Amino acid sequence: MKTKKIVVAAICFFVLTIGFAQEEEAEISNIQEFTPSKLLKKGQWDIKFFNSIYTQTERTDEGSKSVTIDRETFFTNTTEIFTGVSENSRINVGLIFQVRANTYGGAGALEALSFKDNTTDARSGLTTIAPSIRIQPFKSVANFSFTSSFFIPVFEDVPNAPYLDKRSFFWETKFFYDKTFGGNNWQIFTEVDLGYNFGEKGADADPETENITERFANNSLFVPLSAFLSYFPSSKSTIFVNAQQAFLFDLGNDFDQDYTQLGLGGKYQLTKVLNLEASFGKIVRGNNFQGLGQTFSLGLRALF
Repeated sequence: MKTKKIVVAAICFFVLTIGFAQEEEAEISNIQEFTPSKLLKKGQWDIKFFNSIYTQTERTDEGSKSVTIDRETFFTNTTEIFTGVSENSRINVGLIFQVRANTYGGAGALEALSFKDNTTDARSGLTTIAPSIRIQPFKSVANFSFTSSFFIPVFEDVPNAPYLDKRSFFWETKFFYDKTFGGNNWQIFTEVDLGYNFGEKGADADPETENITERFANNSLFVPLSAFLSYFPSSKSTIFVNAQQAFLFDLGNDFDQDYTQLGLGGKYQLTKVLNLEASFGKIVRGNNFQGLGQTFSLGLRALF
């Protein structure tokens, strides 16, 4: 618990210290301006394809001690489509959907990209669809906004099969704030998420007709706290480092969890429309059957 408090306090201090740095006036590019904090103009579109592979050969036990396991790999494709609908550029609406492919039992990390689906060591398919809305609540604070999404599970409930995704209705609200400073060469971006998982508890599920393992998070609150520090070598490129502390709070499911993740990455503006992003993340600590793996991500964003 002491470690959690130190990490959270350090992130908050870092954000507050840099966030109020004086911003200097200069011309900025799309990758500098259109962070998740900035909303679209009416009629403008933002389409993002984000692919990530998380793979692990370690996890914690019921405490925080690391134990070795056979390799498990989880591929996720998240597609986000948003458009501006208000004259004052303060309301966007959109749709998010996710496709997942998981492998177990020591299969190679790239084996997940085969999209196999069986009841022994692999699952894949379209898992969730989420209608979403983005709002800039304060006209005077253009770089503060929030996105609220309602994720609906749409995949088949297969009893005794490997885990594919949470069998939860998931209401998530993300709060974003960013600040550019140092002659537009630096940017701090912060994110606080509140996500409520609800649905049938695993203990109440019927093992003959329902997948119990996919109900582990039901009736819990997921709270990740994230900070990104970006440097712009040029107006078309950026490199960043990031830190995240996440908590899963028990609200009736008799299960809680937490982890700390560190990462780095970069973005490049290919054209006025297309941006490319690549990143790496490592979970450096966790508690209560938390995986201690790595995430490799590649995203393409079209803004027009």
